[in-house]
Amino acid sequence: MTPAKILVVDDQPINIKLLQRKLEREGYTVHTAYNGVECLEAVKSNPPDLILLDVMMPEMDGIEACQRLKADESTKGIPIIFITAKSSKEGKIEGLSAGGVDYITKPIDLDETLARVKTQLRLQEIFRANMDLQMRLADSRKTAAIGAITQGIAHNLNNLLGVVVGYLDLLKNGYDSPDMVQRSVMLMDQAINRMVNIIRQLSTIATNDRVALSEIALADLLEGSIQRFKEEYEVSTVVTITNPLPADFAIKTNLEVFESIVGKLLINAWESYPKNEPDENREVWIETEIVTVGDGKRLLIKINDDGSGIADSIRDNVFEPFITTKTSVGRGLGLTMARHAIRNLNGDLDLHTLPSGGTCAVISYPLETPGADNLVG
Repeated sequence: MTPAKILVVDDQPINIKLLQRKLEREGYTVHTAYNGVECLEAVKSNPPDLILLDVMMPEMDGIEACQRLKADESTKGIPIIFITAKSSKEGKIEGLSAGGVDYITKPIDLDETLARVKTQLRLQEIFRANMDLQMRLADSRKTAAIGAITQGIAHNLNNLLGVVVGYLDLLKNGYDSPDMVQRSVMLMDQAINRMVNIIRQLSTIATNDRVALSEIALADLLEGSIQRFKEEYEVSTVVTITNPLPADFAIKTNLEVFESIVGKLLINAWESYPKNEPDENREVWIETEIVTVGDGKRLLIKINDDGSGIADSIRDNVFEPFITTKTSVGRGLGLTMARHAIRNLNGDLDLHTLPSGGTCAVISYPLETPGADNLVG
């Protein structure tokens, strides 16, 4: 096992010598520097696992050196233990606020210092092990997701191909019946279009293309989304909007992408009702509000229905591809695509169950979208 590397920074050679000797006896590799400038150069040329950093030094003190290290993405993760002659509470807070993980007061107690060094190195070891575990878990989830997608693609395409093959057989045996030929060709065409649609949607999920953003009035955006939804899915359901925001309230987004997202959520709400439910009874309504999250504000767009709700069997993985309670072949990508698209716009999507048993799909959208070039993705 490679010994941990420790950088000792102090303008007093005797302190460096004592610490170096103590740490090297414990098997650590020790490098030294005599001020903040030398510390930054040493870290850049040979990054250590831990830094013992004196606060009071000429040229550049320990506080400034620590701040510079923490401001650099490549060095901010290196733990720093301050060595300080200041025993006051203010002095300790100053060091910890600058990014230090611990402090040692002078005169230095070598055994105490060694114990603190071992503690921080152990914490770093645990942190690295945790990061490695998270990466492995992410890889496992990715592998599982790929397996689920592959299985879903195979299942859906095989079923649709079966439909095509079945009607081809009918055509072979009944080519002398014009009505049967016409119906078979129509149904084959529908099956082929669904296969093409599955492949197109999967291609969309697999890409993270940058899209242009522009200021669009929210009221116009919602009305346009509803109109597009009705035309695209050929439904006549009345969708009501409760929007208390000013008429000229606008958000920075991509019109095409946003309308597509809302349309997918509206058809999901519409299809949550029983198949024999007439359009006039399929109540779907949209609500908007602005909430404060952390230091920023977000727009919430809630798409509600009083349908059958989220089935317990799919509640935990409803956003995964091909997860659906619908029996139609080629379904189960709408929510997956909607969440993928809204996240590409720096927003998010979640589902909640309403007290009535229906579902509320919540789009959470940042009101300050990063990207001075008006592109995101």
